[in-house]
Amino acid sequence: MALLDELEKNKAKRKDEKYMKLALKEAKKARDINEVPIGCVIVRDDKVIGKGYNKRNTDKNVLSHAELIAIKQACKKTGDWRLEDCTMYITLEPCQMCAGAMVQARLQRAVIGSMNPKAGCGGSVLNILQMAEFNHQVDVERGVLEEECSSILTEFFSDLREQKKQMP
Repeated sequence: MALLDELEKNKAKRKDEKYMKLALKEAKKARDINEVPIGCVIVRDDKVIGKGYNKRNTDKNVLSHAELIAIKQACKKTGDWRLEDCTMYITLEPCQMCAGAMVQARLQRAVIGSMNPKAGCGGSVLNILQMAEFNHQVDVERGVLEEECSSILTEFFSDLREQKKQMP
């Protein structure tokens, strides 16, 4: 029985890593247009139904977060605002706005790559995703491909600081 449990855990871990790699591809799209590299995919029945990457500066819109873009796409694809049987894979812990949208969308599960100790609302500063006071809580898995998700952000901000030093 323990062997079967271990096999199931390994299978679930591989699946989470597979989709987090897709979220990282989205984050790289953001990086390539000089946006903060955050990426997201939403999965239902082992199919990606929504994806997004950070485009706040490009769109000049505070709402252009990876999660909100992916939620909008997933809702359009499903024809419903409820995403009850979906999992969101996100490279960085969501902010308060995105965490609230995730609860409102009734997401079943969130898989987070890197935590955000300064502004995260999936367990760092707050845990909006699992507040008992709300009528819905999101199951959360943290730290999937954490090193890769963290390093893309670290490299981006390091490069940005270097560019600022070069400016007259």
